[in-house]
Amino acid sequence: MKFKNILITGGAGYCGSVLTPQLLDLGHHITVYDILYYGSDFLPLNNPNLKVVRGDIRDAEHMAREMVGVDAVLHLACISNDASFVLDEELSTSVNLDAFEPLVIAAKNAAVKRFIYASTSSVYGVSEAPEVTEDHPLVPVTLYNKFKGMCEPLLFKHTDQNFVGVAFRPATVCGYGPRQRLDVSVNILTNHAINTGKITVFGGSQLRPNLHIQDYVDLCKLLLDAPDDKIANDVFNCGFQNMSIREIADVVKKVVEEEFPDRPELEIVTAPSDDIRSYHINSDKIKRVLGFQPKHTIEEAVRELCQAFRDGKLPDSFNDDGYYNVRVMQSIGAK
Repeated sequence: MKFKNILITGGAGYCGSVLTPQLLDLGHHITVYDILYYGSDFLPLNNPNLKVVRGDIRDAEHMAREMVGVDAVLHLACISNDASFVLDEELSTSVNLDAFEPLVIAAKNAAVKRFIYASTSSVYGVSEAPEVTEDHPLVPVTLYNKFKGMCEPLLFKHTDQNFVGVAFRPATVCGYGPRQRLDVSVNILTNHAINTGKITVFGGSQLRPNLHIQDYVDLCKLLLDAPDDKIANDVFNCGFQNMSIREIADVVKKVVEEEFPDRPELEIVTAPSDDIRSYHINSDKIKRVLGFQPKHTIEEAVRELCQAFRDGKLPDSFNDDGYYNVRVMQSIGAK
């Protein structure tokens, strides 16, 4: 094991809720540093190798204390997804941009050896290019995309041979997680298909790359294990199926009808959208350099969500704010 002690910012979020238990199972000691907007009951809190710290990544002194003895940092915490910026520009700016460099410096000062930054493939914004590779210009259409892209060079400004930094740009994550999100494209469409009998597609022609949550987690594990020289100061796209929103809806319709054969046929309704983000990302580099290839499909993600709904794991999926990041932050008046 390359790094025993790992700190995950945002380790109690959607992706963190799948990643944290799996890293514990591999024998790592994990510190989850999280503001806990969504709680932590879904984490294996009785595991002696898990430490959950309620903290704000903007509190540099607190972060610095928690980094003592840490070998690697996985920085997942952010005000995530574009819609979150309807909340409060100041909140999003302070968390996603202003807090970033002090966090990197705190990690370096604590002798952390590796810093893995979860950026986003939405840094590309809108692109007509048939294949968007890592050297494609960043054309963000929201502050979320913009700040994610701005943080990457801030990390590399501080790296050296003893403090290795890498950024990955994941596609939109989908599938089931103990801290479920139902405000991302595949998961939204599946929730509507199962619980309203209808799929509403906003726009439809926009291309969106997707990534199963288990592939996201496997990628994090790989970036922890990879040799320094393969990843230092580098950026990697990671998506799997580049589909239009309409094509995703067709997949959801097919799978949900197979999983619930006694129900009436699902209707797909199209509505206009002002969300114009559209890009087709190319993930050849991560396969070439690190041998990483996603293994899990959108179809699998939809099937797992169907199973979770059947098992009663996702009750009150429209009214419970806990599935929706923006609604939680609005309800608690996040600042």
